[in-house]
Amino acid sequence: MLRLLKAGLVVFAASMLVACGSTPDSEEGVPVDVREVTPAGQGADTSGVRDGGVEGQSLGAVDPLKDPTNILSRRGVFFAFDSYVIEEEYRGLVEAHARYLAANPTARMVLQGHTDERGTHEYNLALGQRRADAVKRMMTLLGAQDAQIETVSFGKERPRNPESNEVAWAENRRVDILYAGE
Repeated sequence: MLRLLKAGLVVFAASMLVACGSTPDSEEGVPVDVREVTPAGQGADTSGVRDGGVEGQSLGAVDPLKDPTNILSRRGVFFAFDSYVIEEEYRGLVEAHARYLAANPTARMVLQGHTDERGTHEYNLALGQRRADAVKRMMTLLGAQDAQIETVSFGKERPRNPESNEVAWAENRRVDILYAGE
């Protein structure tokens, strides 16, 4: 029995190393837990989203993308070290942007993936791309169209905070959400 447990642990560790060191060739490698993603309008946490703020805007209404009281004015999804898994605290934000895109089919956005300064140039470019792709995948699962979203990685080349400490690194591990025309 002990031998079986050790063999299982070795297989698990090897699979984790392989998963961490490779870049997914398709969207299958993007870690989005579909069970955790609630389709728009089905009990999802939408705190901070006012009625009509995501669905579009009427004449004379404040642009929901620029209204500081609207969740759509928030444009950053932050990640743990060496991770491209969207954490629970950012899922409502990603969902709100996905619903906005679904309700506004002419809207377009760019998701810019970033990393902290640690790691090689190539590794950080790949990780930034995986982060942007993870956000895109979640948005398309929630109703946004693939053609509305472009992804790009800047790796460690565009830090939000240029310092070299834990606080700065946490600020730099992100995906920035930019709409066309901004």
